[in-house]
Amino acid sequence: MSDTPARDRAAALLKPAIESGETLHGFVVERTESIPELDADAYVLRHVGSRARLLYLACEDENKAFAIGFKTPPTDSTGVFHILEHSVLCGSAKFPVKEPFVDLIKSSMQTFLNAMTYPDKTVYPVATTNEQDLLNLMDVYLDAVLNPAIYTKPTIFQQEGWHLELDEPAEGGGATSADVATAHVNGVVYNEMKGALSDPTSVLDDAVNEALFPDTAYSCESGGDPKHIPELTYQHFLDTHARHYNLANSYITLYGDLDADRVLGFLDERYLCDEVRARDAEARRAAAPDAAELDRAVAAGPNPLPWQRPVVCEYARREMPTTPENALVGLAYVLGGRGALDRKRVIGADILFEALLGSNEAPVKKAILSAGLGGNVLSYTEASVQQPYEMIVLQGAHENVARELRRLVEDECLRLVGEGIPRNRLEAVISSNEFDLRQRDYGTADGVVIACDALSTWLYDDDAATLALGYGPVYAELRRELDGSYFEDLLREIVLESDHFALVDLVPVEAADTGEAGTSVEVADAAQVEANVAALRAAQEAEDTPEARATLPRLHVADIGPARPEPALTVDTTAPFTCLKHDIPTRGLAYAVWYFDLAHVSFAELPYVSVLAGLMQQLATERRSAAELDSYITANLGFLSFSATVFPQPDWRLARPKLQVAAGALSEKLDRLVDIPREVWAETLFDDEARVRDVLAQQKIGLEQAFLNAGHQAALSRAMSYVSPAAVVSQQLGGVDYYRFLRDMLEHFDERWDDLAARLRDLQARIFTSSGLTVSFTGTDEDYARFWQLGGDFGLAPRTAPAKELMVPWPESKSEAFVIPSDVCFAARATDPRVLGVPANGTWSVASQVLSYDYLWNEVRVKGGAYGCGFRAQADRQLAFYTYRDPAIDPSQERIARAGEWLADFDPDQDAFEGFIVSCTAGFDAPLKPYALMKRQDGEFFARRPAGWREELRSQVLAATPKGLRALAPEVTRVAAEAPLCVFGGRSVIEASQLDLNVVDLLG
Repeated sequence: MSDTPARDRAAALLKPAIESGETLHGFVVERTESIPELDADAYVLRHVGSRARLLYLACEDENKAFAIGFKTPPTDSTGVFHILEHSVLCGSAKFPVKEPFVDLIKSSMQTFLNAMTYPDKTVYPVATTNEQDLLNLMDVYLDAVLNPAIYTKPTIFQQEGWHLELDEPAEGGGATSADVATAHVNGVVYNEMKGALSDPTSVLDDAVNEALFPDTAYSCESGGDPKHIPELTYQHFLDTHARHYNLANSYITLYGDLDADRVLGFLDERYLCDEVRARDAEARRAAAPDAAELDRAVAAGPNPLPWQRPVVCEYARREMPTTPENALVGLAYVLGGRGALDRKRVIGADILFEALLGSNEAPVKKAILSAGLGGNVLSYTEASVQQPYEMIVLQGAHENVARELRRLVEDECLRLVGEGIPRNRLEAVISSNEFDLRQRDYGTADGVVIACDALSTWLYDDDAATLALGYGPVYAELRRELDGSYFEDLLREIVLESDHFALVDLVPVEAADTGEAGTSVEVADAAQVEANVAALRAAQEAEDTPEARATLPRLHVADIGPARPEPALTVDTTAPFTCLKHDIPTRGLAYAVWYFDLAHVSFAELPYVSVLAGLMQQLATERRSAAELDSYITANLGFLSFSATVFPQPDWRLARPKLQVAAGALSEKLDRLVDIPREVWAETLFDDEARVRDVLAQQKIGLEQAFLNAGHQAALSRAMSYVSPAAVVSQQLGGVDYYRFLRDMLEHFDERWDDLAARLRDLQARIFTSSGLTVSFTGTDEDYARFWQLGGDFGLAPRTAPAKELMVPWPESKSEAFVIPSDVCFAARATDPRVLGVPANGTWSVASQVLSYDYLWNEVRVKGGAYGCGFRAQADRQLAFYTYRDPAIDPSQERIARAGEWLADFDPDQDAFEGFIVSCTAGFDAPLKPYALMKRQDGEFFARRPAGWREELRSQVLAATPKGLRALAPEVTRVAAEAPLCVFGGRSVIEASQLDLNVVDLLG
C-alpha cells in the first residue's frame, strides 16, 4: 500500500487533465510539480469562465486548508481594505446572519479561522481536520467575500469602520445645543488601529514605507490611520469592494489530504460557474444603493500596483507622542533585482543580514551596540511585498544618532566586503534555517502559512504560484556560493551601492507638540448623529431569525469521532536522571529539555534567575569567545533557550518554578545537542560588563513592547498575581515586578555590577546541579539511547551549597492601572477558581465559548468597539475576563458585570448548543507539532495532572447541557465581582474611569 494515498488520488484525477487539455469542473490544469520540501505535489489550475486562479497542494496532512486572497493595494490610509476584511464577515446573501464568522467559531471544528489585511493583499484562510467542515467553511467564506450584506446594511460599515457618537455633556454644564454639540469617533477597526499605531514600531514602519515607496500602495497604511479612517465614505467602501472582490482578481489555495474532485466540483457549482456568477452579479446590482455607480466601479477594475522607481531618503523625521524610551531609528535598503520574484537574492539577503545583525555577536549589530547609539538593534527582511527590503531598527535610540547609525552600518559593511564576511557565520545561518524548514513548526496550521507564502510571489506573477515554496535548490546554490564572493557582492549592491534606501528618525514628543487635534469633533446636526447611533444599536441588538440561523451549515456531535490518540509519555526512572520520554515522530529531529529545580532559590533571588537565563548564550565560555559560541550554536542547533517558568500545582497555594534549558537539533548532530547546552550552563563567564548591560537593556525594551502590543496578556498575568502565589512568582521572573527590577538595575548598574556578577556566579553553581533535575527527550529510540550514552550525567553533581527556601509572599488583593503610551486599554479580571471555592470541570470550557462569542463579542466588541474580548476557563487554574484594544474601561466592565445574569437566561436551540460542543471538543483534538506536544505533556507532568485528565475534560465537554451552563451563572457573577482588575492603558483612558484603581506610571 502506498504511503502517499492523498498524493496518489490527486495524481490520478489531475494529471490526465494536463495531458488531455480537458477541463475538470471548469478548471484547466496548467501544470504540476513535486515540492519535496513540503512532501506535496502542486497543481496550478485556472477556472476558464471566472478566471479564478487556484493552487492545490496535495499532501498527507489531515489538517486541510483553504484560502482565498485578493490583490488589494490601497490608494489612501482610510483603511478601506481592512474595514472590508472585517465587514464582509458580517453576513452575506446565502447566510443572512449578523456574525457568520463568529457562528463558525462557535460551531465548527476549525483549527484556523481568520482573515488578514496586508499592505497589498487581503487573505481569508481556514483550516480543519474534517473535510465536510472544510466545505462548510469554504461555503460561508466564499459567499462572504463575493456576496456580502454590506450593500444592504450600511450599519455594518458604521460598526466595523467608523461612526460618530455624541459626547456626554460636561458635568453641570446643562444641555448641549445642537449647533455646538461634539462627538467622538467609534468603530472596531478605528479602535484597533488606535491601539496598533500607539506602538512606535508600527509608526516607524509606516514612515519607512512612505519614504521607500512614495508612488505606490506601500506608502499608505493599509490597516487605516485613525486620522484618515473617518474620511472613508460608505459609497467608496462599496465601490472598492466591487472593484477588488471578484474572481478574476482572486487567488485560491487548497491544501492537504482532501477529495479534490469533490472540492473542485463544489467551487464550480456553488460560486465559479457562469450561471451562478451572473445570478450573483445581478443580485449585487439590485442590492446596491446606486447600481450605475456599482457598474462604473466594476468596469474600473482593481487598483494598480506599480513598481517603485529607486528613491533616496537621506533623512526623514517622524514625531510621535510617546515616552523618550520609545525613540527609534529605521534604516531600510530595498534589495533590488527582480524584487520578490528573485528568490535567490531574497533568500540570500535574508541569510546575509541574519549573519550580520541577527545576534549580539553578529558583526554589524555588535558594532552598533558597542558605539552606544541605543538600547537594542533588530533587523528583518520584509519579503512579502513586491519589492522586498531589509529593515534595521535601533530601539531606545539616543538623541540625534540617525545619521551616525547609517554611517556606522555602511562603514562596517565596507569593512566586511573588503575583508570578507566570516564564512562560519553564513554557514551557521544556512544550517539554522534548514532546521526550521525541516521542522515546519509555524505555530498554526501549515496550509494557512503556506497559502500566504505562495502569495509572496504569486500575487506579482501568475506563473509564480509555487516559486516561494520550493526552496531546496536555492539553498543548495547558496551553499555553493560560500566558496566565492557572492555574499560580499550582494552586500555591496544592497547597501554600499544602493540607490533605493531610507533613513527615518522616530522622535518622541509631548502630545501637545504634535499639533494633532483631539478626538472630539463639532457636529452641526446632533439629532442626525443620535438617529444614526440608534439605528446602529437597533441592528446590533436585533436577534438573528430562526430562518437565518438555519441557513448556516453545521456539524453535529456525531461528526466528531473518538478522541485523537496521542503518543504516550513514558517516565523513565532507569536513566541517570528521571526522564520524560516522548515517542513522537519528528522528521529526523531530536529535542531535549533539562528542568532544573528552583525550590532552593529565595524569592528575592528570582529576578536574578531570569537575568541569568537571559545571559546564557550571550557571553563567552571558558573555551569560546561570545562570537565563536554564537556561530557554533547557530551552526549546530536548531534552537537553544534558557528560561524560567512556574508550574501551578494541585494545591493552589504552592508554586513549582523551574529553569528550563531547551534545545533542538538534527538527529545527526545529537552530540552537539548534548555538548553545547552543557558548555553554556557550566562554563559561561560573567565578566563582560558592557555586554551584560546591553542584554538587560534589550530585555527591558522587549517587556515594554509586550506591554504595548499584548497588554491583555500582561494584565491577565498581573491580575492573577493578586490571588495566586504561583503568579506572584511569575511576576518576579518576567512580569511587571521583573520589569521594575530591570529598570532599577540599569539605573544603578555601575555601582551594582560587582554584586550582580557575584550573584550570577553563585546562582550558576547552585542551580545547574543534579539535585532535583528532570530531563525530557523526544526522538527515535536509537537517538534516545545515544543521547544518554553521549550525555551520561551531563557533568552535573549534587548541589553542595546551602539551600535557601523559596518563601513566596502572600498575594495582595488590589486593582491596578498601569499607564502606557497608548490611545486604548487592555483590561483583565482574573482569579484562580480554587480561591473562590468554585469547582471547575469541562462545562466551564463550553461556558468560555458561550460567554466569549455569544455575549462578550456582541456587548464589548460589537457595541463597545473593543478590538478583542473574551472569557477564559483554563481547567481548574484560571477564570478570567479580558478586553483588548478597548476604547474605554468602565463600559466594558459594566457589561462584564452582567455576564452571569445573561448566562442565567441562556437557552439556545439544540443546533446552536451542539455547535458549541463541536467547537470545544475540536480544541482538544487539534493536531500539535512534535515540540509543542512535548512541551504540553511536560507541563502536565510537572503540574501533576492525573492520567487521563484531558480525556475526562473532553468527556465532560461532550456531556455539557444548557442547564449545566445556567447553573454556573452565580459563579460567573462572582468572578466578575470578586476577581481583581488590572489595566494597561493610556493615561486619558485610565483617567476617564470611575473605578477605584491604583494608577501607576509604569514606563517612567
